[in-house]
Amino acid sequence: MIKKLDMHCEETVKEVLALQTISYQIEAEIINNYEIPPLKDNIKTLMNCDEKFYGYLIGDAIAGIMSYKIIEKVLDIHRLAIHPEYFRRGIAGKLIEFSETIDESVEKVVVCTGKKNKPAVNLYLLSGFVMIEDISVKEGLVLTRFEKKL
Repeated sequence: MIKKLDMHCEETVKEVLALQTISYQIEAEIINNYEIPPLKDNIKTLMNCDEKFYGYLIGDAIAGIMSYKIIEKVLDIHRLAIHPEYFRRGIAGKLIEFSETIDESVEKVVVCTGKKNKPAVNLYLLSGFVMIEDISVKEGLVLTRFEKKL
């Protein structure tokens, strides 16, 4: 079940922080770069960010999260993270599909991931996204930007 998360509830934020930390740690290992912004988050930064969060729940556990912002009819996915215990169950794809239905005015969904993160790159391509550009953030860290027109 996909549910909007209350990021003003400290217990929810702690669970999201733990999930994204373990998930993005794996991405950091894949791309060999530990400067991923979500790895620098803490409870306060998550509570004060202006992203909207949804969680994929299995029972009472948050198995995956997605956060986004909508600016000028573009939904920008800022975070997509799945707890490793729930990898390869289609949860990321379901969260992406859900993102496409959040707001009828959205004309395009965009997302970035580490260029070397082959599992994420493949996920976005299989979900109908198109590679737009590579962005060199800092030495050794290149992001690939994807978009999908709705």
